[in-house]
Amino acid sequence: MAQNYNQRSNSGNSGSSNSSDSSRIRYNHHQIEQQQQQQQQYRQRSSPHSPSRHEPVLPPPIHPNYQRNPNLSPNFPHAAYNNNNNYSQQQGYSRSPPSQDNGSAQYHNHPSPRLETPTTPLPQQYLTSPSTTSPRSPFNYPPYASREQYPPRTVSQPDPKDVYPLDDINDYYEDSDLDDYNLDRRTNQQPPVTQIASNQYYNGARYLAQDDPAYPAEAYPAQTDPNRGTSENQMSPFYSRPTNGQDRADENNRKGKGRGEADSETETDSVSDLTPNSAYSGEADNYDYGATRGVDDSSRYTMYASSQDSLMHVLDPKKPQYYSPSQTTYNGENSSTASGRETPQYYGLDYPHLPPGNQRSKEPYPAWRSDDPQIPCSKEEIEDIFLDLTNKFGFQKDSMRNMYDHLMIMLDSRASRMSPAQALLTLHADYVGGENSNYRKWYFAAQMDIDDALHNPHKNGIPIARQNFEDVRASEEMWKERMNSMSQYDRVRQLALFLLLWGEAAQIRFTAECLCFLFKVADDYYRSPDCKAKVQPVPEGEYLRNVVTPLYRFIREQGYEVIGGKFVKREKDHAETIGYDDINQLFWYPESIDRIRLHDRKTRLMAMPPSQRYLVLSQVDWSRAFEKTYKEKRTWLHLAVNFTRIWIIHVAVFWYYTAYVAPFLYMDENSKEPAVKWSVVALGGAVATLFMIVGCICEFFFIPLKGANVNGLVQRLLMLFIILVINAAPTWYIVKIKRTGSTALMISLGQLFISLVTTLTFAVLPSSALFGGPSITSRKSLPRQSFTGNYPPLRERDRILSIGLWVCVFGCKLIESYFFLSLSFKDPLKAMHGMRVLNCGDKLAGSTLCTYMPVMAIVIMFFMDLVLFFLDTYLWYIIWNTIFSVTRAFYLGISCWTSWKVIFAMLPKRIYDKVLATSNMDIKYKPKILVSQVWNAIIISMYREHLLSIENVQKLLYQQGGSEDDGKHDLREPEFFVAQAASSNKSKYFPALSEAERRISFFAQSLSTPIPEPLPIPSMPTFTVLTPHYSEKILLSLREIIREEDQNTRVTLLEYLKQLHPIEWDNFVKDTKILAEEHSMYPGTTGFSAFPNISEKDIKSKKLDDLPFYSVGFKSSAPEFTLRTRIWASLRSQTLYRTISGFMNYSKAIKLLYRVENPSVVSSYANNPEKLERELSSMARRKFKFLVTMQRYSKFNKEEQENAEFLLRAYPDLQIAYLEEQAPEQEGQENKIFSVLIDGHCEVLPDGKRKPKYRVQLPGNPILGDGKSDNQNHAIIFYRGEYLQLVDANQDNYLEECLKIRNILGEFEQFDAPQTSPYSPASEPVNKNPVAIVGAREYIFSENYGVLGDVAAGKEQTFGTLTQRIMAMIGGKLHYGHPDFLNAIFMTTRGGISKAQKGLHLNEDIYAGMNAFCRGGRIKHTEYYQCGKGRDLGFGSILHFTTKIGTGMGEQMLSREYYYIGTQLPLDRFLTFYYAHPGFHVNNIFIILSVQLFMVGMMFIGALATSLTLCDYNPDPQARRTPEGCYDLVPVYDWIKRSIISIFVVFFIAFLPLFLQESTEKGFLRSLTRLGKHFMSLSPFFEVFTTQIYANAIMTNLSFGGARYIATGRGFATARIPFSILYSRFAGPSIYFGMRILLILLFVTMTMWIPHLIYFWVSVIALCISPFLFNPHQFSFTDFIIDYREFLRWMSRGNSKTHANSWIAYCRVSRTMITGYKRKRLGHPSEKLVGDVSRPSFAVIFVSEILWPFFTAVLCVIAFMFIKSFDQQTLNTPKKGTSALIRVVVIALAPMFLNAVMLASLFLISVCMGPVFNGCCGSKFGAITAGIAHSWAVVNLIGAFEGLWYIESWKLNHAVLGIIATTAIQRFVFKVLITLFLSREFKHDETNRAWWTGSWTGRTLGKSAIVQPFREYICKIVEMGLFAADFILGHIILFMLAPLLLIPGIDKIHSTMLFWLRPSKQIRSPIFSIKERSRRKRIVWTYGLIFLGMIAIFVGLIAGPLMVGSKVKKINVPI
Repeated sequence: MAQNYNQRSNSGNSGSSNSSDSSRIRYNHHQIEQQQQQQQQYRQRSSPHSPSRHEPVLPPPIHPNYQRNPNLSPNFPHAAYNNNNNYSQQQGYSRSPPSQDNGSAQYHNHPSPRLETPTTPLPQQYLTSPSTTSPRSPFNYPPYASREQYPPRTVSQPDPKDVYPLDDINDYYEDSDLDDYNLDRRTNQQPPVTQIASNQYYNGARYLAQDDPAYPAEAYPAQTDPNRGTSENQMSPFYSRPTNGQDRADENNRKGKGRGEADSETETDSVSDLTPNSAYSGEADNYDYGATRGVDDSSRYTMYASSQDSLMHVLDPKKPQYYSPSQTTYNGENSSTASGRETPQYYGLDYPHLPPGNQRSKEPYPAWRSDDPQIPCSKEEIEDIFLDLTNKFGFQKDSMRNMYDHLMIMLDSRASRMSPAQALLTLHADYVGGENSNYRKWYFAAQMDIDDALHNPHKNGIPIARQNFEDVRASEEMWKERMNSMSQYDRVRQLALFLLLWGEAAQIRFTAECLCFLFKVADDYYRSPDCKAKVQPVPEGEYLRNVVTPLYRFIREQGYEVIGGKFVKREKDHAETIGYDDINQLFWYPESIDRIRLHDRKTRLMAMPPSQRYLVLSQVDWSRAFEKTYKEKRTWLHLAVNFTRIWIIHVAVFWYYTAYVAPFLYMDENSKEPAVKWSVVALGGAVATLFMIVGCICEFFFIPLKGANVNGLVQRLLMLFIILVINAAPTWYIVKIKRTGSTALMISLGQLFISLVTTLTFAVLPSSALFGGPSITSRKSLPRQSFTGNYPPLRERDRILSIGLWVCVFGCKLIESYFFLSLSFKDPLKAMHGMRVLNCGDKLAGSTLCTYMPVMAIVIMFFMDLVLFFLDTYLWYIIWNTIFSVTRAFYLGISCWTSWKVIFAMLPKRIYDKVLATSNMDIKYKPKILVSQVWNAIIISMYREHLLSIENVQKLLYQQGGSEDDGKHDLREPEFFVAQAASSNKSKYFPALSEAERRISFFAQSLSTPIPEPLPIPSMPTFTVLTPHYSEKILLSLREIIREEDQNTRVTLLEYLKQLHPIEWDNFVKDTKILAEEHSMYPGTTGFSAFPNISEKDIKSKKLDDLPFYSVGFKSSAPEFTLRTRIWASLRSQTLYRTISGFMNYSKAIKLLYRVENPSVVSSYANNPEKLERELSSMARRKFKFLVTMQRYSKFNKEEQENAEFLLRAYPDLQIAYLEEQAPEQEGQENKIFSVLIDGHCEVLPDGKRKPKYRVQLPGNPILGDGKSDNQNHAIIFYRGEYLQLVDANQDNYLEECLKIRNILGEFEQFDAPQTSPYSPASEPVNKNPVAIVGAREYIFSENYGVLGDVAAGKEQTFGTLTQRIMAMIGGKLHYGHPDFLNAIFMTTRGGISKAQKGLHLNEDIYAGMNAFCRGGRIKHTEYYQCGKGRDLGFGSILHFTTKIGTGMGEQMLSREYYYIGTQLPLDRFLTFYYAHPGFHVNNIFIILSVQLFMVGMMFIGALATSLTLCDYNPDPQARRTPEGCYDLVPVYDWIKRSIISIFVVFFIAFLPLFLQESTEKGFLRSLTRLGKHFMSLSPFFEVFTTQIYANAIMTNLSFGGARYIATGRGFATARIPFSILYSRFAGPSIYFGMRILLILLFVTMTMWIPHLIYFWVSVIALCISPFLFNPHQFSFTDFIIDYREFLRWMSRGNSKTHANSWIAYCRVSRTMITGYKRKRLGHPSEKLVGDVSRPSFAVIFVSEILWPFFTAVLCVIAFMFIKSFDQQTLNTPKKGTSALIRVVVIALAPMFLNAVMLASLFLISVCMGPVFNGCCGSKFGAITAGIAHSWAVVNLIGAFEGLWYIESWKLNHAVLGIIATTAIQRFVFKVLITLFLSREFKHDETNRAWWTGSWTGRTLGKSAIVQPFREYICKIVEMGLFAADFILGHIILFMLAPLLLIPGIDKIHSTMLFWLRPSKQIRSPIFSIKERSRRKRIVWTYGLIFLGMIAIFVGLIAGPLMVGSKVKKINVPI
């Protein structure tokens, strides 16, 4: 803004404050000197030694001396001083003549209004003055240093800015006011509480509020003093308004004056003198409800309608009059896009960030004006550079225009806070030449300096050989010298060239070093004589065609192939796919770059002269150049490589502990052989070495086996084997040769020392640092130092904190583990290791198996103890991380234990001190005046969002009031601030526990923390908010909010929202009623205060008439009323509109701060509010951009298109980037894809679309990955400024948080430019790594939407706030997407803001964080800023999100980033990374594994307990055990109890972080209440289930792959989901596993009951029934029975005709994880139903699908064989007769055999009879055939179990264990059949229907028709067994749920638990028609009886044998 850099004229007032003469006179030099003397006297009086403080107060002068900094480098460009300037120029006057208007405020030599505030000074850059060392105070102005550098002035030469009127200055600068705000800006320094209480420190400050068009003047009402007469300027806007036309006319006539502005200019102390009405009144003329409500302002409630016509009708009057469609000039010819649509003119560069047409400022880039002599290159020169580069390289014209604007905005952003020369220099340093630039790092890593030298063999006459460059430092000095000598033109040219290459690079932007290579060859070519000699311009699009497209097509071909003219995904896993990282790493090493050859396969690219390389890029054979640089094989072995140190720390220590406490395992306990004991203990070093060897061997599988890699690994492997021998050989010597003696003891102790050193070395040092490696100064190590191991160092304090954290964790862990795990395990280990079972045997297995049964049990227990050893580390990590985080919260002052009264009472001071840029602004008004404007704007914004009622607003606003003297006005401070100092009752100011309370509380709390100092608005950097959008809801339609979603939904969305937000709905209804009444009585008016207040009695009498308002929010269907309801609902849902309206608050915040901090700008537009608004909007547009990348915009349906158009009209500055597809010009060519940008200013074309601002052609479809990252990448070229904020489409932001934007941007530490040129030889090396990412908190606004929403919010709260608070300090924080701020230059020059390889980079955001972390970027976290965020609310959607995170983590474990971090980070930082990221998921796997091991172990113990005679308990360990021959299992029982307690504590500790975080921020009572609600709502059930989902997701992904983005859905989970859908969704991940554990637990309970097993019962039940327990209205009786009917139909349908929702479809989809689908057949309808699923490698799934099920079956069979190895008649005698193995195998296989026989019979029948019956019976024949087969399978399975029970003589525990064994065998057989014998699945179900109907013809099976029946036969054998199991399992779950139906009012209780709604607000029952109610009753009666019958059958099958089984004569069965 030009006016901010000019000084107003030297004018002011003379005379005293009592003078009535209002004339203005010009100050002369004598008056200036007189004032200077007075100011000097003031400073003397204000000194601490001044005896009096009552003299009039004057402001001091601005520091007079402006001198150059002598430390500046002579190489740094400076603007020359012009000593011949006239006096006005010396004083900073405008260069423009007085008569010239530059489109902005200019201050010339003419009288000024009184009390004009001088221009805000800018921060000092590159200048020093004597004042810089003085203490900061409100009077201590920083030196004025804009781009113009002024000549030095003497002390006697005052600055015209210091000339203030002398009459009433004392009224505006009070000692108390200024002392109040003289706080340390960025520390926690606070005044003593006693001073606040005594009101000495804070002397009743009252502030005056200014207005903003977004927050009208009516936000600052005046109060009427009852003791004084009411004057016009005292009228309270909240109680009255002009009541007749004349009054309104009088009011309108005062437009242009302040509120209550006096006609006389003598009332200088009045409020009106400070608030000119024309500048502050905004849109409204009156102080009324309407203005406060903000119906017609730019608030969130922009009018909108349900159709496009009504939309246009509503929006047209709202369109700002100074906006017009873009006036971009177009020429007649088409651009290279060949789209047929015109693109902007080649030479006419546009300035799209400014208003269009004649509404624009004349300076599109105010800090880079062409008339400024200091700019190194004018805009015209830069434009010529872009045009020249475009002509030379063939860039697209639109891309050129886009990049030109990109660069100019970047330069303008930087030049606004430093000189233009500095801006250009630092920008060039960031992109190209600086120490932290990625290009410079690549240049030396790839040895391009050597390449340049080799092609320039003589320099300064001295030959240059390669070895001269081995010293990198010498090359770096040469580089710096070259950069320093570079001209400004060349710097601009290099920036332009890089941006132009980057702007069209498409997917190449993901490969940062590839882009650096392209820049290098392009720059070499441009500087060549050939390029300079070229006259004819290169055809447009040449760069895209010849350079980008070949690389893009190579990338695309790695993932897709062309089949039938269509792109189909290849069946290649990551290990065979050359991805972005593989491509990028080619350019890291000179050897790899040398491999690049042309298509002739002979010519090496690097052998050609540098000037010719660019021209032959189109001839490069890229397919032969690239290769895999890291193989992301799908295997668990990645964990052995990446996390070797984790295994060493735990397993080695576990060995030390166990070997020490249990010497009886390897020696005679009574022998005196200490050497043997210590030697065996010392084998822990050998164990550690073995893990290192395994990790080293596994590395061979993942890295390329080339010379350097192989040599390094082989060398390391040999050294490890040597160390293994050193650690293990002494044990062999001692055990075998010399077990006793001093020599053996000395050897063993020496071995122990070596072992400890070995273990510590391998645990501490990363594997890459072992046994040497490339030197740090060696060139060979530069790629690793630059791109994979350049981790930002921690500050000394943070490193100490990091080490201290892990010392605490492992200190506690090692002590606790020794006593609680290892030492307590000694007794059961001792009791069982020597136990041998006697008198047992099996006919096949003999006695060996059962004899060593205790040994097998103790081995399982041993592994169980080891798993607990891992788990308790995570336990202590959680505890200590929480303690450290909470301690830091106290340190930062963000704890609620800090006095909240002090926080609120000091809030005004902190707003002034930390939010406003007070150190850089003119202190013209009292601080309270400035603060009031900010505070009132915040309150009004909450009122407009209906968070506050009008009563609340009146209590919270600063209001005008009368003073006691001279009729002057002052501001009455809100009682809220004063009351908080004496009372904590906040409920009378805003509703208790409301959103308003939360926001105000956090705002007050956040300002108590240290915050970076803000820059003035004109100096702040430009930033962009980027939001990716695919199909998320933009705006809710009226139909969506007032109609139920489906028949299972019991409530409309609006009704549910009304119940969740009752206060906000009530405020909204009151607002709407007033609006409706006003429209009916005063058509055309907008104010609401024409009507008197309505009493409660009147409201009650009108209740019936107002019912529509309270029901749907409107009474009239006019668009403006329906719109309000839609927006009210959309702002409380997870919609894009909520996101955009929230983050558009940045624009409002910038306008507000600009006005508050620059009153002179407001005064300059005193009579033209439209120009003022235009000036404010221009500033906001200059500093802030909002870019939504709508991938599907061009394919939106009508509703989506209307909603998007509404956004553009409501927010014209909103920018939308989208993809546009254009048909090819010739047949056979690919469609052309364009990246397009539009905004609300773009012209609307006749077809309804908008004319693009930019339209850049892409090399092809950019969506090659999972979507989001590609969507971001194609739109990233349209971002503007220096920083990016990434937000999702379901977030929110608030005005008070947006006010802190400058503080947030200050976290990047780039506000202060370096004092010397970064290229100067005198400049010191940069020791501080740049800040790449600044993270922020998130408030989950869906936390109050029931238990599931609160659980999801709690997880985000603990991870996103509590964990990240400490992670950021100790270097463990990464990037998690929203709402982080990114250093745009750092990220875009290093591969972008995410990664995009399909599948591998599913969690795309975290890879950007790891990439930045590995490349030297610091990642910070802020506590004082937060955004809103929505989370999934339904059980299914939450678990879908959990599955996505789990599978994404599985992909991360395969990635090279984990390899780099795991093998290079120092120990403390590695532990931080591990436990904050993969460790959480590994811990979940260990929890589930511990449950399985524990159940199997207890199954073995139970088998022992039920078969052996156990000893009686005796506390004396030395006493003889009774009875004789008993087996002592008492120590084992004790260990089981302790282990269960351990598992419970590990689980329960998961709630600790949330509890402490909530206690810290909201208090102990709130925390206890929230935790209590969680437990009462059964959230532990959900946590157990979630743990299983996490573990299953990651294990499934590591076995099968298939990671993909899952659209979770973010709606409100109020609909009841049918039982069949829930069962099919969660049976595989959890229910099957839970039921298997349930059977084992049942056996354990029957054989060895202890109360501790209750915990396992709860956990196992949670695994089985959680999906149904958290299903809305699950226990509604009618719906429950209807659900049962649907379940039976789901089981039976889909066999005669296709049905997607059927059991057979679920079964086939589950099977395809192993079999995969047949390749897609294009054109077949069924191929569209599902995507391709490749068949996983057999080696990958062998362990999970064959080996593990086999191992499980063996263990279960062993346990069953053991209990059958004793004679049932005579105890303790071996069994005689048939082996139990034969029995269990026959029982398991018999149902399968019978099913196979039945299937063969039915197949013959269907083939023979099917064609006949299909013709007469239609589709019923197939269903009947399938029904017979399935019924037979169910009967077979039940019969097998009953037969087993009968054979076991009706012993229930034996029968249960037999069922466990047979189930395990059947599962193993099914897995083998599916894995080994089934080929790929068809995507259609023709074969299934052909089998049951017998019709095999016409099924489009092709060649498979011959063999398909045999495959289908095996499928049907498997399906029959699975059907029977699912049928029985589904009924068991229903039987478990059914008893809850008997509880009275269970549905309301259950709904209260889920939704946290009081019974009075319960969701109503659905309303059905009479016909529907009758139908539902029939269903309930019919299927209710069927359900009762099934219960009776199942009870009879169990209870009958129990009651009469013993009476049935047993028949001798051979088995």
